[in-house]
Amino acid sequence: MKLLKRISLLVVVVFIAMQFFSPTKNVSPGNHTKVFITETNPTPELQNIFENSCYDCHSNNTEYPWYNNIAPISYWMANHVNEGKEHLNFSEWEKYSLDKKDHLLEEIEEEVIEGKMPLLEYTYTHGDARLTEGQVNDLVEWVKQTRIIYQLGKQPK
Repeated sequence: MKLLKRISLLVVVVFIAMQFFSPTKNVSPGNHTKVFITETNPTPELQNIFENSCYDCHSNNTEYPWYNNIAPISYWMANHVNEGKEHLNFSEWEKYSLDKKDHLLEEIEEEVIEGKMPLLEYTYTHGDARLTEGQVNDLVEWVKQTRIIYQLGKQPK
């Protein structure tokens, strides 16, 4: 019984200590997706989808919920955001080649059609991130049109 109390106390102490050390937040000032929006020209409705469903994990600016201030949730979210940005970062769209942009758009199409994005656990706490069938169809159609332009070797306007 004493061992269980000691272990419990140690867990509580570690949990409290973790609260004083938090990962760096993914926050940057300014219009961090301007190049992407300007270059690909999504409709206002699609821009809203990107803002509500994509940018928190796939840009250099995350709007954190209140519970991100609690460790170990903050560490899990930081890892999740970093992983998302490794796959696609809308804030760094200008750094991608035309072929890479085409490939990323193809990935967006596949992930959305298969229901893999936005992540289910993200939509639990971000209800406006859930995509309707109509939104998925609009996004997929826009991706197809934009990819054609990239495949022709031109920047969309």
